[in-house]
Amino acid sequence: MKKNVYDILAERGFIEQSTNEEAVRELLGGTGVPFYIGFDATADSLTAGHFVTIMAMMHMQRAGHVPIALLGGGTTMIGDPSARTDMRKMMTRETIAANAERFRRQISRYLDFSKGKGHIANNADWLLNLNYVEFMREIAVHFNVKHMLQAECYKQRVDKGLTFFEFNYMLMQSYDFYKLYKEYGCLLEMGGNDQWSNIIGGVDLVRLKERKQVYGLTLKLLTTSEGIKMGKTMKGALWLDPEKTSPFEFFQYWRNVEDVKVEECLGLLTFLPMDEVRRLGALEGAEVNRAKEVLAYEITKIVHGEEEAKRALDGARAMFSQKAASDNAPVAEYTQAELDEGIELIGLLVDLKMENSRSDARRSIKQGGVSINGDKITDVAKKLSVADFTDGDTVILRKGKKKVHQIKMV
Repeated sequence: MKKNVYDILAERGFIEQSTNEEAVRELLGGTGVPFYIGFDATADSLTAGHFVTIMAMMHMQRAGHVPIALLGGGTTMIGDPSARTDMRKMMTRETIAANAERFRRQISRYLDFSKGKGHIANNADWLLNLNYVEFMREIAVHFNVKHMLQAECYKQRVDKGLTFFEFNYMLMQSYDFYKLYKEYGCLLEMGGNDQWSNIIGGVDLVRLKERKQVYGLTLKLLTTSEGIKMGKTMKGALWLDPEKTSPFEFFQYWRNVEDVKVEECLGLLTFLPMDEVRRLGALEGAEVNRAKEVLAYEITKIVHGEEEAKRALDGARAMFSQKAASDNAPVAEYTQAELDEGIELIGLLVDLKMENSRSDARRSIKQGGVSINGDKITDVAKKLSVADFTDGDTVILRKGKKKVHQIKMV
């Protein structure tokens, strides 16, 4: 049986479920299938969570299929209640439009939207000026409230407070699929596994309105071994925008993933052959760090380009194997006057997010887990001062093996 992109996605760990596995696989055995993934414009940058779906789209486009990136300029006005314990904060139309434009530019870095290769659409074009009564008569009539309330995205919210405002979201996302089918002949919606109910709504709507069979496929959500969504840092989300998360910070996040997640991340977030993914994923002990370095380099190369990936790799090696500073590592600047007075080390560790609390910082110092320029510090009363800057205007503050910061005197 000839392998097609469905098999590639399955082998690499992307696929969670589909509306009809055999039919979807057969559909993707050809080429030129229009498919879509939606991106609600809830922030001014895409995140590491979006990157998984973008990778799936890149695999699909490489196999000759036609991606439709749907910007949620309309749906973001309500906000998806899926996986939420409360209602999303409402955003202005201007903010949503600005975010959608930033998404457009970011997504265009990874996918080819030239004529015939792909499309970028924005559901604001058909959702924002809908006639409510006509929408209810033409679309809402096809949705059964009892079935909707059984959907996971609503069921978990009913007792805690689900507004009618949010209840409309499934209808809007389903309408998106219908509109994209009419406009582009879209036959497949893909999305995170938390989108299953919304995707089924769209599949059913197209079938009822157009008597046409379309399909849905959900993708794996990237989570830690405890089931928490990956892509969260001490500073918040792991952004694809280098101004919000630097390439070095981005590299370091993947360099420090859990050992048990290395093979999964290599499969989902790189284009390395699966034989190599499995070889690296099988490494154990100290050798697993080599696999993590490859993982971090490959992901950073796709997101930020090869030059930035090399800079991040060189910076990480310099920071973790020597006392040397690196232009690619995080930097905190303090004036000579501040350093003359002395900066409490415990407070510094907390301020730089290297520790969660003063008590944690104190414990790490006592246990010998903190060093300055490679020299272990065990004095909890230690203050960083000008006297520590013996080799120039920068010192390296390290906590454990993974957290490093440059302190620069200005």
